[in-house]
Amino acid sequence: QVQLVESGGGSVQAGGSLRLSCAASRRTRGNYNMAWFRQAPGKEREFVATINWSSGNTFYADSVKGRFTISKDSAKNTLYLQMNSLKPEDTAVYSCALGWSLSTVPPNTAPSYGIWGQGPQVTVSS
Repeated sequence: QVQLVESGGGSVQAGGSLRLSCAASRRTRGNYNMAWFRQAPGKEREFVATINWSSGNTFYADSVKGRFTISKDSAKNTLYLQMNSLKPEDTAVYSCALGWSLSTVPPNTAPSYGIWGQGPQVTVSS
């Protein structure tokens, strides 16, 4: 079973930037997607962004479009989330996830992902 190890969280003021990393413990086989989700205190987990590892197709939540960029480094088995123009409402625990799919179009629902990392806290102050 592949394990996902996340890093890069922290505290930043509104308008700042952070980059999250999610390293897989081993190369993953098959057609799969990796994604970022987040959960703020008292709120449900929400989708942030996803990427299909083979095709590179990406999909973003409307709330982060134009500000966040999901990317990958296949040689390092690592997923990234570059977060720019951060807002206080971006404050949450961010988790990366991996899931297999029959399509190269990555899904945006949590049940589509079976392997989860334990993400860092991102705090954005006003």
